[in-house]
Amino acid sequence: MPDIFFAILALAILAALVVLIVRLAGQAAAVRSLQEGMTRALEEKHRAMLTDLHGGLAQQSDRLASRLSEELNQTRDTLHRLELSLSASLGETTEKLNAKIDQRLEQIAGKVNERLDEGFKKTNETFVNVMQRLATIDEAQKKIETLTGSVVSLQELLGNKQSRGAFGEVQLEALVRNVLPPAAYEMQYTLPNGARVDCVLKLPDPTGLVCVDSKFPLENYHRMLAPGANDVERAAAQRQFRADVRKHVDDIGKKYILPNVTSDGAVMFVPAEAVFAEIHAYHAEVVDYANLKRVWIVSPTTLMAVLNTARAVLKDVETRKQIHVIRDALSRLGQDFSRFEERMKKLADHIRQAHQDAEDVQTSSRKITQQFQRIESAELEPPEAEAAQLKVVELRDDSKGSK
Repeated sequence: MPDIFFAILALAILAALVVLIVRLAGQAAAVRSLQEGMTRALEEKHRAMLTDLHGGLAQQSDRLASRLSEELNQTRDTLHRLELSLSASLGETTEKLNAKIDQRLEQIAGKVNERLDEGFKKTNETFVNVMQRLATIDEAQKKIETLTGSVVSLQELLGNKQSRGAFGEVQLEALVRNVLPPAAYEMQYTLPNGARVDCVLKLPDPTGLVCVDSKFPLENYHRMLAPGANDVERAAAQRQFRADVRKHVDDIGKKYILPNVTSDGAVMFVPAEAVFAEIHAYHAEVVDYANLKRVWIVSPTTLMAVLNTARAVLKDVETRKQIHVIRDALSRLGQDFSRFEERMKKLADHIRQAHQDAEDVQTSSRKITQQFQRIESAELEPPEAEAAQLKVVELRDDSKGSK
């Protein structure tokens, strides 16, 4: 491939030389024809001049031919050197290219091996994770079986009236303990009439003591929603369910609402959200009856709202008790801020004075520098002007000192 390239290049150069020689030959023929015409017209007057011109043209033609020959030889030498350098550089380039290709292939092989190792590692990890998840699923299956047994046990537990009462009291105590501080409530509180309430909320006046009692009307609720019950049985269960709730409301109103002892209302806690939803969705007359008796029916969710409200009230009361402490702290803070403002003003004045002094010093330095420059360039001012400038600087220094 390089031989062909150099051969084509040499042929192109030879063709250019041939064209150049042909053009020169054409020019020589034109010159000769011109000489002949001039010879015919001025044969007698310019014979000597034409002879000299012909000799000069012959010499120029010889010089041009010799120069072309030298340039052709130089071109051949240049082409030969170029061919040698191209051959050497092409060999080096080929070796470097082969080295880079080998290096690249090694890198690709290394990356392929790394990817394969990573793929095998991830596959093993995935397999291990799958095995762990299968083991977790087996454990979850066992827990589901255990939970099924626990649900059956819970149903059996809730079937007993005393067990339901204990369950409601435990749930009530857990909710109250998680929201209110210990001093704001008391469990199993005995009132002056001898009645024992599940929980008492100790709120500030004028609210006072708020009794919270747990009730769980579950038997007739289950009969009402039993899949095999007919309409007559379901209607009878609904009536009995409403009667149970009314009875609980009456008991709470009679036992736990005492004038001048407790607040004018009490709370009936239903531990099951489903029972609470049934009462409010389908037995609105029972809810109205409870409101007339000043008994508020709540579930675990709505009881949390009541307890959070009670906590906000307690927090507001404590804040009001500490309002004088807050006022004193704000007063001290105001005094500290006033001192801070005064000191900040003094600091600002010092900073402005320092800035003014720095500008004056810079002005004096600039003037002194200008004086030095004038002294160096032998351009001294008259004594009167120099004395006037010195007097201005002294007056400015005196005014600073008085400040």
